[in-house]
Amino acid sequence: MSFILTFIILFSFWILLSGYFDFMHLFLGIISSLFVAFISHDLMIGDVNIRRGFKKLLRFIRYLPWLLYQIALANLDIVYRTLHPNMPIAPRIIKFKTDLKTDMGIVTLANSITLTPGTVTIDVKNGEFIVHAIAEKPAEDLLEGEMQARVKIVEGG
Repeated sequence: MSFILTFIILFSFWILLSGYFDFMHLFLGIISSLFVAFISHDLMIGDVNIRRGFKKLLRFIRYLPWLLYQIALANLDIVYRTLHPNMPIAPRIIKFKTDLKTDMGIVTLANSITLTPGTVTIDVKNGEFIVHAIAEKPAEDLLEGEMQARVKIVEGG
């Protein structure tokens, strides 16, 4: 399956870049795409399980509204902190471990943290996140683990 998917992607890219639709160009595109797909299909896509990928996509789509809501809440919190006369800002660096297993899960969590105003993922090594938070509340919210739990659901755990 990964061979076919790689071939389709490569041939589509060939057509897009070539812009010619005569027999010779299409034939050369097919031959070239088949050859490159044969050599590298496992590098580009790997093992494909469409059903598992589709389920993961659906779980991610269900995660997005919650993430957008959290981003909106964090924006309001940042506006409050900025406009407050005392500017209640107390920056801190927090560390926490995650039990996410896949690279995609770790990247999703790291990007979700960074997308949420008031927090920035600084580094991730061996499942340990280092995050900068603008104040105590965003740090506590992150340490509660709700975001991790939701990303774990997306991951399939």
